[in-house]
Amino acid sequence: MMKVKPLFGAVMFLVLATVAIAQSDYVHVAKARGTFAEVKESLVRAIEDRGLVVNNTAHVGLMLDRTGRDLGSNGQIYREAEVIEFCSAKISRAMMEQDPQSIVLCPYGISVYTLRSQTDAVYLAYRRFPAVPGVKAAADLVEAIVNDALGQ
Repeated sequence: MMKVKPLFGAVMFLVLATVAIAQSDYVHVAKARGTFAEVKESLVRAIEDRGLVVNNTAHVGLMLDRTGRDLGSNGQIYREAEVIEFCSAKISRAMMEQDPQSIVLCPYGISVYTLRSQTDAVYLAYRRFPAVPGVKAAADLVEAIVNDALGQ
């Protein structure tokens, strides 16, 4: 039997209190409690628990900080911001067999970030998938991963 690490239990306790805060035609955002590192760990675990592999972590916050100076902007948007990218070969293949142009939806990405102006919130956000044939399974997968990461 697998032992649950005490840290993971603490992380899950911290992220249990969440609320969806923004929804639009293109994005879903949920607010989580806990530190950036704890919420990111929960997200990665939710991906890996499905047998999927994180294939890239885009350090968006660092890139914006670095390039902002070159562009004449010294305003920091995020305290921390990363996009965790992953894919499901099975779901993506089925999606692309129905519509090869759906390649633009892969890899799937879930953003985890904190805002400079807020010290008590971590956000998880993802793009909404279009309501076209073959894409529902990918949309359901991303939503389920976020819900698992949030302890819902």
